[in-house]
Amino acid sequence: MSQAAERTRDIFFVSNSVNELGGVTSWSHQMARLFVERGHRVHVIGITEPGVPQDIGDIGTGLPYPTTTLYAEHPPRVGPVRGIKGRLNVAEHRQRARRAEGMRERAAELTALFAKAGPGAVVIVTQVWAMEWVELADTDGLLVIGMSHESFAYSRASSRGGRVRKHYEGADRMLALTREDADLWIRQGLNNASFMPNPLPFMPEVPSRRTEKVVTSIGRLHDQKGIDMLLDTWAEVAPLHPDWTLRIYGSGEDEEILKKQCTSLGLDDSVEWMGRTSDVPGALRGGSVFVQSSRGEGFPLALMEAMATAVPCAAFDCAPGVHEIVQDGVDGLLARLGNTGELARRLDTLMSDKELRDRMGELARVNIQRYTTGEVVRRWEDLFLFLER
Repeated sequence: MSQAAERTRDIFFVSNSVNELGGVTSWSHQMARLFVERGHRVHVIGITEPGVPQDIGDIGTGLPYPTTTLYAEHPPRVGPVRGIKGRLNVAEHRQRARRAEGMRERAAELTALFAKAGPGAVVIVTQVWAMEWVELADTDGLLVIGMSHESFAYSRASSRGGRVRKHYEGADRMLALTREDADLWIRQGLNNASFMPNPLPFMPEVPSRRTEKVVTSIGRLHDQKGIDMLLDTWAEVAPLHPDWTLRIYGSGEDEEILKKQCTSLGLDDSVEWMGRTSDVPGALRGGSVFVQSSRGEGFPLALMEAMATAVPCAAFDCAPGVHEIVQDGVDGLLARLGNTGELARRLDTLMSDKELRDRMGELARVNIQRYTTGEVVRRWEDLFLFLER
């Protein structure tokens, strides 16, 4: 056992919410369990209640670690002050004052939680919004690590890009999910940037047999996941393979508009809307090809899960994490972001060739094991020890 693994630590995960729907929540609770199994003391903290909750078990009694949510209701939202009108807006000033006072009170709660930690404690902030509260808390003597769970390009295309630079600059480490993204953040002046991949979510004992004529998609019905582009892609593929079905797992705010698009494209007979699933391995075993049509990703868990289940993937190469996970032409096929015709051709290639599906699926299951949980936890513990020195 390494010196890093022998040290028992207090580890705090701080996120926007303890249980909001999405990959950050799945990652946080997976890592929390892994650290508990290694003997560490873990506490998962959310700033506020989620808009859309995710089922993570019975909070309070069903998890092997405590959780805390700082706000019962979402803190007041305030926008940037613009012009003389904004500076003179009394109601806006009051709203800002209420928010600032609330942030100081909640930061004091964080300080009290952190003060109970032993030597070598670590605060891992998974989302930059949550860092605004951690910055106000007393973290003296603690290691603070800020994370970005999306690609550099996707972050930079939103307000999060500037906020990552602003709020993570003083952290002991800023972690991207790939070396490529870390290098891009360093070029932006974040000299504390490094990278840490996601661990493999699961390794099912029983892989897919790839006998069903089903293409599977799993993800939120949200603009980021590009299900609208997937439907456009399927409109090109479906006529070539009338005996195949596209099975879409997930729920979200875009469900109604996507179903209308599906109908307008004449795809209702070949698309099945499955809703959310609590049995991801079972959903993946029911398919022979996995498709991911996201506009932006970090280090997508869904691709890892499909590969672990021996299902070959066709995906938009929307982030460094995608082409790090999928080796194009070896254990899956990639298309340029937004090129639905190219993604359609990738799907057609896999759907037309059972031998290719089997070869890529089996290779995917072998290759994805480079991200085993043991390897990733060891890398985290080595990082803690390095930063401590």
